[in-house]
Amino acid sequence: MQSNRTLEIGTGLFVLLGFAALLFLTTQLPASGLKLGGQKAGYYVTAQFDNIGDLKVGSPVTMSGVRVGEVAGIHFDSRIYKAVVRMRIDPQYNEIPDDSFASIQTEGLLGGKYVGISPGGLDTYLKDGSRIDMTQSAIVLETLINKFFASFASKGTGDTEQSTDKEPRK
Repeated sequence: MQSNRTLEIGTGLFVLLGFAALLFLTTQLPASGLKLGGQKAGYYVTAQFDNIGDLKVGSPVTMSGVRVGEVAGIHFDSRIYKAVVRMRIDPQYNEIPDDSFASIQTEGLLGGKYVGISPGGLDTYLKDGSRIDMTQSAIVLETLINKFFASFASKGTGDTEQSTDKEPRK
């Protein structure tokens, strides 16, 4: 009887530990927006995009492939009909030129989206509250495929020449 009770307690503790691990992992995922440890240091900049694809809060912000920050917020501005992306840049990257270029890129063929920043050439730098003016929206794979097939279909129609020769071909 005693060993049965010990087995039940051990199983219960194992299940409880599993739920605790699951809770911890879900709060650490960038897509969840929840982080343990509070607000991180850094400064915030914004950029406006026509289309952000499936960019999410917590997605990386990179320069030359190096993570320099993360997406802190996304909202739609109904006055200009664009998505406004708020990015937190880590404090050690405080010399990003003011005329830098932000684009939404894809990790691999079907991977998640992230913001890539290409540096400009000015001697003034982004600071808290700055806006990146030059942007390139996400390339949506479905739109690209539709354009390809539309282009392919238009080449297939109207390009065929009919022979007007009356003589049979040899």
